[in-house]
Amino acid sequence: MSRPHGSAAVVAEISAGLLAPNAHTSPKYLYDGLGSKLFEAICELPEYYPTRTEAGIFAAHGADMARDIGTGTSLIDLGAGNCAKAAALFPLLQPAQYVPVDISRDFLLDAVSRLQQRFPHIDMTPLGLDFSSGFSLPDSVRHRRRLFFYPGSSIGNFSPEQAKVFLRGLHANAGEDGGLLIGVDLIKDGAVLDAAYDDAIGVTAAFNLNMLRHVNHLLGADFDVRQWRHLAFFNQEESRIEMHLEARSALTVRWQGGERRFAQGERIHTEDSYKYTRQSFVGLLEQSGFATNRVWTDPAGWFAVIHARVIRN
Repeated sequence: MSRPHGSAAVVAEISAGLLAPNAHTSPKYLYDGLGSKLFEAICELPEYYPTRTEAGIFAAHGADMARDIGTGTSLIDLGAGNCAKAAALFPLLQPAQYVPVDISRDFLLDAVSRLQQRFPHIDMTPLGLDFSSGFSLPDSVRHRRRLFFYPGSSIGNFSPEQAKVFLRGLHANAGEDGGLLIGVDLIKDGAVLDAAYDDAIGVTAAFNLNMLRHVNHLLGADFDVRQWRHLAFFNQEESRIEMHLEARSALTVRWQGGERRFAQGERIHTEDSYKYTRQSFVGLLEQSGFATNRVWTDPAGWFAVIHARVIRN
């Protein structure tokens, strides 16, 4: 064991999840510096359809989106990562301000530093923070015409009820003239979904297993990555992909102030990715205070990009 490097709140959150009857961690802990790079690699895999399918929608309909949204917004990019998705839209949307938000602060600052050189005329305000449990934007973010950008189907990491709470939080931060441009993964054949989260060369497995190394750093735990295997599958009843880490044999994990014995085959639930129908997600937006303006999909109907506006009271 080593000393924990996470804050007291982070240590308490991870510890509580590991000690729960069904052990779990938040998917946000998948994204340290290495995790962010591994996810970039996942997005290049042939099995991982969401990135290229969503990119195809933006390529085919980006100009249409720009006409609907207009220029001069404050573009708030949630889970920005390397900022590439938002940057591809800069020539069309021409934002007055770009506000990338990501939990992996150092990774984000490196990306923004490179991006600012390419687009020196855009005001950039990077925010290294965890937005998953609610947040308030600082005064450095313009109040008018805020457009939240949440691509990549990351909304699927939340359960539908959690997603509603999250979207209502965006609504509270958007202002009366704000909006949302969001990517949503749609329900499709289970075999396609399974392959997307368990690729042939094991990049997704490495991404999932790297979370244990990150937890060791944050919690001061002694996980041995070699003792665990990656597991992912589509839970049709819950309409979600589940990712787990499964113990290869009986083992004990220790950290300062706690320990847990895992039986062989016992799992840590690391991520969910809920899939929606077009109608079910539009309904979720309406329950969260957003009126759907336009929906764009790929020809196969695998993925949707939705522009929604704040419903004014």
